[in-house]
Amino acid sequence: MPFRPAPVSPSPPRCAAALTAAAALALTACHDGTGYRAEADGRAVPVPALPPAPATGDACTPEMLRFHAGAEPHHPRRMLLAVTNISDHLCTFAAQPYPLLHFGDRRPGPLPPLPYSRPPAPVALPPAGTAYAAVITAAAPGGPGGRSAPHSTAEKMSQFGVALIARATPAQIGVDGRAPVRVNPETAAVTYWQRSPAAAARW
Repeated sequence: MPFRPAPVSPSPPRCAAALTAAAALALTACHDGTGYRAEADGRAVPVPALPPAPATGDACTPEMLRFHAGAEPHHPRRMLLAVTNISDHLCTFAAQPYPLLHFGDRRPGPLPPLPYSRPPAPVALPPAGTAYAAVITAAAPGGPGGRSAPHSTAEKMSQFGVALIARATPAQIGVDGRAPVRVNPETAAVTYWQRSPAAAARW
C-alpha cells in the first residue's frame, strides 16, 4: 500500500485572526471599580460616568389633579380630602408634603399640619393614583374652642380653599355629602398626604 502524508490544516484567514486578537483584547480590558479600566497594555483609561438616576417626578400642580372632599358620616368633626392624578406622568408632593387649607377669613394662614402624621417618605402619585388627607374640622366637644364650647367660633362651610405651594392662590373645593360642615378655623388641622384612606383615618 503506498504511503500517503497526513493532510495539513489550512491556515486561518487573516481576518479571523484579527477578530480573535480583538476579542482577546476586549477580554483583557476590565473595570476595576475605581472609575478606571485596565487595557491589555497596562494603561488605565477613565470610564465614562453613568448618567444620573431619573427624577422621581415633577411637583404636583393643580391642573394635574382632581380634588374631592367629603364629610365622614360617623365623625362629625372630620373630613376626608382626596386628590387624584389625572395627568399621564408621575408627580410628587415632596416640595409641599401636606395640603395648605384655608377656611374663612378669620385665619390669615393655612391650617397647621398634625406633626405625627408625617409619612416616612413624601407621597408620589402615579397616573390615576390617589392620595388622602384627613381634616380635623374642630376640637372635640367640650374642648377649647370646640363645638360645644360657650364661645365657639365654629361656623358652617360648604367650600374651602386648597393650595399646593405657599403664596399660591387657593382653589375653591366644594364639600360633598353632608354639606355644609362645621369648621372652627382656630382649632382645625390637617394631616400630611397619606397613601390610603386607612392611613389618613389613623389621625
